[in-house]
Amino acid sequence: MALQFISNTIIRTKNALGKMPERTLLVLLAFFVGLGSGVAAVVLKKLIELIHVSLTSWFDKPVDNYLYLVYPGIGMLLSYLFVKYIVREDISHGVTKVLLSISKNESRIKKRNTWSSIVASSMTIGFGGSVGAEAPIVYTGAAIGSNIARGLGLSYKQMTILLGCGAAGAIAGIFKAPLAAILFTLEILLFNISMTSILPLLVSSITATVVSYFFLGDAVAFSNTLESFSMHNLPYYIILGIFCGGMSLYFIRTTIRVEDKMRRVKKPINRWLIGALSLGVLIFLFPQLYGEGYDSLTLMLNNNPIEMAGGAFGSELLTNKWVVPIFFAAILFLKVYATAFTNAGGGVGGTFGPTLFTGGIAGFVVGRLINLSGIHVIPEANFVLVGMAGMMAGVMQAPMTAIFLIAEITGGYDLLIPLIVTSLFSFATIRTMEQYSIYTKRIAQQGDLLTHDSDKAVLTLLKTSELIETDFVTIGIDKTLGDLVKAIATSHRNIFPVVDDLNRFQGYVSLDDVRTIMFDTDQYDNVKIYSIMKSAPAFVYDDEKMESVMKKFEYTQAWNLPVLDDENKYLGFVSKSKIFSSYREQLQQVSHE
Repeated sequence: MALQFISNTIIRTKNALGKMPERTLLVLLAFFVGLGSGVAAVVLKKLIELIHVSLTSWFDKPVDNYLYLVYPGIGMLLSYLFVKYIVREDISHGVTKVLLSISKNESRIKKRNTWSSIVASSMTIGFGGSVGAEAPIVYTGAAIGSNIARGLGLSYKQMTILLGCGAAGAIAGIFKAPLAAILFTLEILLFNISMTSILPLLVSSITATVVSYFFLGDAVAFSNTLESFSMHNLPYYIILGIFCGGMSLYFIRTTIRVEDKMRRVKKPINRWLIGALSLGVLIFLFPQLYGEGYDSLTLMLNNNPIEMAGGAFGSELLTNKWVVPIFFAAILFLKVYATAFTNAGGGVGGTFGPTLFTGGIAGFVVGRLINLSGIHVIPEANFVLVGMAGMMAGVMQAPMTAIFLIAEITGGYDLLIPLIVTSLFSFATIRTMEQYSIYTKRIAQQGDLLTHDSDKAVLTLLKTSELIETDFVTIGIDKTLGDLVKAIATSHRNIFPVVDDLNRFQGYVSLDDVRTIMFDTDQYDNVKIYSIMKSAPAFVYDDEKMESVMKKFEYTQAWNLPVLDDENKYLGFVSKSKIFSSYREQLQQVSHE
């Protein structure tokens, strides 16, 4: 009886929602998506804090720091075992996973991803993994939005918007930054969303922010002691922007290179050992690399950078004024390795947090060097804050998100001009050397990236395997003209693929090729198919990217091309007319018209 009641309730709810106007429906659902994403963000932050405090709150002697050698490895191992035996799928790099789900999986994300990233990343980060919680919570929020839409049987367009609402709600919930959350979704995830679809994003972001305020208070994420902006410092913010652009290139390429090398280690246990030992040593030497590093950022934003010192070197080393920027530069360059070792060694986390951390360090290093040079005196805390935006603009290639996120999470709207200048110079610098962000580089290499270019976005969404036409009558290569005439009588097509006994494609015969002899019955037994067939100008494979398929149509000037599998067995034909028809349908969905 209970199951029947629940089933009837769901059916009635679906029917009621189905009668609503689309905009009203999306706004209503966006509220619930934002509610769920906000709660998920609060739960993740609290779990990380609980684990972190339980493990480190009693550290009061330098010898206790030796536990830094083992804590991160334990967290990575727990995360790896959880993912391998319970989740059973790779859930690392959450933002990249969301982009892939939009481009390859019709915005569908599995139900277990509404909670799996929370569990895995809380263990990874709580035990000291040097990654961020933002990417996992974005994946969680996107999964919440996707599954609500999927449960109600909504279209791809509506599902994608709610997926974006979940991602926006996640960012808003974890940072209490609704405007930046919307910009993050528009710049990084939903490239071709229309202005009419922004309202659901706004509702979701505000809802999640209110949830976060309710449970976590109304204080900004990073307290600070900033000074007012002075136009005399503007040239130095430009220098900082260029430096952040160069460091962003280092961050992206080093992260990918280290992770790729780690993944070449075949045995997971060996990957974990390498990652755990390497990360443990780095954190033991530089405790600032432990976890997200947000406590260190807060110290720098309050002009207390030396209080960050500790670990094997201690604070005595920093009594020399020139050693200070060298020490922090070492942290700046090593943070990338710590992040890569965490993710490749079995941990679950993102690069969002490390980007903010390295940006703050970069700002401090540049600011301290300028002050030590005696050329000019600048407020170092301001440079720490602006460096966070500069690094984010470069690594994520999302300058608008960087500007407003840092302003929101620090209350630093008085520094809006330097935030804009540094972010734009960082973005311009890295774009001269790297086209893709940390999130999009790998999937762009695979050809699965949706872009702001509508044509490329649509081609990415089209799948060759779904466009194959199979109603062509095949003819054996050893058959005769008489057999072909019989095939013509039963077919409404004018192309006849020629195959061998194993169904491997050999060529084709068109109706025009035999029109002059098909009524000459004397030749029915004499003319063999292999003597009149033609070779195809090009072949298409069922898993081939549509952009590649279109290039083949362009250089062959063909209207139909045969589709083969990886064993060269015939599957059917793909035609320009079918592609153009599907293109128009997808363009409407991608553009959200």
